[in-house]
Amino acid sequence: MTDKTMTSTPRAAEIVRETKETHIRVKLALDGTGRCAIGTGIGFYDHMLEAFGRHGGFDLEIEARGDLHIDMHHTVEDVGIVLGQAFAAALPGFKGVRRFGHAYIPMDETLSRCAVDLCNRPYLVWKVNFTRDKLGDFDTELFKEFHHAFAMNAGACVHLETLYGENNHHIAESGFKALARALRLAVEIDAKAGGEAASTKGVL
Repeated sequence: MTDKTMTSTPRAAEIVRETKETHIRVKLALDGTGRCAIGTGIGFYDHMLEAFGRHGGFDLEIEARGDLHIDMHHTVEDVGIVLGQAFAAALPGFKGVRRFGHAYIPMDETLSRCAVDLCNRPYLVWKVNFTRDKLGDFDTELFKEFHHAFAMNAGACVHLETLYGENNHHIAESGFKALARALRLAVEIDAKAGGEAASTKGVL
C-alpha cells in the first residue's frame, strides 16, 4: 500500500509518500536559488542530490527514511519516484515552458551529456558505465534506478551519456549535474509559448 499526499503551487510542489519500505518527503521550488536540505541516510546520495538542486537552481528539501538495514535500493528508487512526481506536479501539463533542455558537463577527465524533453512520454536512455560496483557503500547500479524512477514519474524523456571518463565519482556526479542543467533550461518560462504546451497537439 502506498499513501501519497501532495500540495502544489505555481512551479512548486510538496509530496509525501509512505510505504512499508520508505517514508519520503520532497519539497521543490523550481524558481529557487539552489538552496538544499537533503537527508536520506546515504551520504554519497545526499551529495549527488545536493549537486542536482544547486546546479538546477532549484530549492529542494528531501527527507527520507528507508529500510537501509536491508539495502539502499528502496530508498534510492523511492526518492527518484517522489522527486519526479514533484516536477510533474510543479508543472501541470508542462505548459508555458521551453520543454527541451540539454547540457554538457565536464568534470576533470570526464564529460557527460544529458538531453531532456518534458513531454509526458517518459523514457530513459542510459549510456553510463561504471568500472566499480561501489562508491564507498553505495552500489553504482542504483544510479540508473534513480534516473529511471525520476524520468518515469516526471513524465520526462531523458537521454544521459558519459562520453568519456575514468573516475567513477566524476562519472556519477557529472551525470547528476548534466541532468540538473538540462532541466534548468527545460523548465524556463518561454514567452513565445503564451502559457500553452509546446506541442502541435496543444497538450502533452
